[in-house]
Amino acid sequence: MAISVGSKAPDFKLKSADMRDFRLEKATSENTVLLFVPFAFSEVCTAEFCQVTQDLDLYRGLETQVLGISSDSPFALKAWSEKDHIEIELLSDFDGEVSESYGVSYDRFLGYRRVAMRAAFVIDGQGIVRKSLVSEDAREIPDFSEIKSCLERMNRPN
Repeated sequence: MAISVGSKAPDFKLKSADMRDFRLEKATSENTVLLFVPFAFSEVCTAEFCQVTQDLDLYRGLETQVLGISSDSPFALKAWSEKDHIEIELLSDFDGEVSESYGVSYDRFLGYRRVAMRAAFVIDGQGIVRKSLVSEDAREIPDFSEIKSCLERMNRPN
């Protein structure tokens, strides 16, 4: 079961596509959108991340960083980002521990273990989950209008 809205987002340390260590806890001074996808280079995952790349200025305007997490190696993620011009930060959850800690890991997917489900989490600057969208169907892209609405509400002055 996926972590629930209102809970603290589990911290993690993953390798980026550029082989840098990335730690969520050190990056949560601003809003964060975590996007879990099963595999690099797949048609649906590519469409999702290319769509998000097109909207990066909107996310930046909402003081939000967008992170893509997949079960692929950093090397595959680097090749994917270069081939398809994906500009969001891509992180490798090669051993599946992060997707498991967020409750979005398939037991088996296409014969593989510990593969991330398609999921999106909106996390505020204090590390609290404000939105959770999880799909058992890997072909179903999250509703980004819901994500953007959540971010807009979070950025309104009280």
